[in-house]
Amino acid sequence: MKKSLVIIPARFASTRLPGKPLLKLGGKALLRHVCERCQEADEVDAVVVATDDGRIQQAVEEWGFDAQMTRSDHQSGTDRIGEVALSRLEGDIVVNVQGDEPFLDPGHIDQLIRFLKENPETPIATLMAPLPESELDNPNVVKVAAEQNRALYFSRAPIPYTRNQDHKVHYRHIGVYAFQRSALLEVILLQPSTLEKQESLEQLRWLAAGYPIGVLKVDDSAPGIDTQEDLEKAEEWLRQKSI
Repeated sequence: MKKSLVIIPARFASTRLPGKPLLKLGGKALLRHVCERCQEADEVDAVVVATDDGRIQQAVEEWGFDAQMTRSDHQSGTDRIGEVALSRLEGDIVVNVQGDEPFLDPGHIDQLIRFLKENPETPIATLMAPLPESELDNPNVVKVAAEQNRALYFSRAPIPYTRNQDHKVHYRHIGVYAFQRSALLEVILLQPSTLEKQESLEQLRWLAAGYPIGVLKVDDSAPGIDTQEDLEKAEEWLRQKSI
């Protein structure tokens, strides 16, 4: 039976929100929210945080989770989880969960894992959710264009362009990737692509290299955290959910 390993890459030196993994949301560190969500997923056999910062490692271990120190020179979160995956044998399917998705539904992780188990020819899978029109021009919200559960392109720009108002639909990308182990160990060897550098989106490297990316549509209005404004919105969202 295939084993599934969740790896959460976590850096303290976030460009837009320094110290983000340990910032508090509802009295609890963002990263702890994510760890607990991942642990609740039925299909997950193990959860580990990949970090290059001792403060994060110490906090994670105090919460009772596993943390592994990695090199500090990784250019992307996928490179970081690749280092951890190479040292672990339990992950036939490796799930990269971003540390800024504190409201991630554990069931969505299960959906991704089951999708890869049922479709072994698919190397990578991810998630998308309906995008509110108010977020369409926000470059911090990544959009995805997809057909038949397959990603065609990801962008920080509003895609696709809507010429026909009768077919106006947009989706945001949710920062979770599930990899067949063999595919992960291949993509970490790829060089950055031109489009990746332009958009600052590493998944464009995989598309450019010919790796199909499966996409599952989920209903998800929960905010991700990328800026201080996002954190404030998330606090309000959390308050509304508890009322």
